Amino acid sequence: MFKTEILSDNELVQLYINGDHSSIDVLIDRHKNRVYSYILLIVKNQNLAEDIFQDTFIKVIRSLKYGKYVENGKFISWVLRISHNLIIDHFRREKLNGIVSRDSSESDVFNSPKFSDENIEDRLVMEQILFEVKELIKELPEDQQQVIFMRHYQGLSFKEIADLTNVSINTALGRMRYALINLRKLIREKNLTLTRI
Repeated sequence: MFKTEILSDNELVQLYINGDHSSIDVLIDRHKNRVYSYILLIVKNQNLAEDIFQDTFIKVIRSLKYGKYVENGKFISWVLRISHNLIIDHFRREKLNGIVSRDSSESDVFNSPKFSDENIEDRLVMEQILFEVKELIKELPEDQQQVIFMRHYQGLSFKEIADLTNVSINTALGRMRYALINLRKLIREKNLTLTRI
């Protein structure tokens, strides 16, 4: 019998999917410090971090059981993204409930959304949206990626884009139009929500 500790993450995932339940323990043990540290760094509350950590691996196990994990060699990135989404969900719930922080004072007059500047939840949601948009852009044809990058990341006009890429303004506008159509299609296909609540 081989030692599970020397297997790669994806080999352990396959073993778990094929019924070897001990392999998930090896995966959790292998990545628990990194995942927990990541969560704690953001939420800054040990009890909350432990809850989100547990929820993360419950979701990992369920996703593996229902075949929602696609092998891409980046198991830990997938797990961290699940924890990131759970953190965002937590902050969204707190925001809806009118809670800004988890400090012990229930009657603190400053513990109110109207006194908070951009909070960590807003930053996390925006970072997640920007990350997902960048990932979606990578799936577009190269000419469409180029026009989006030049327009939205470099701030160039369509005339400048046309000149730099040796195409007409209409062609540059057309590439942007198709890029936006394709992005909307990808968002629908992947069932993403790219808005702040």
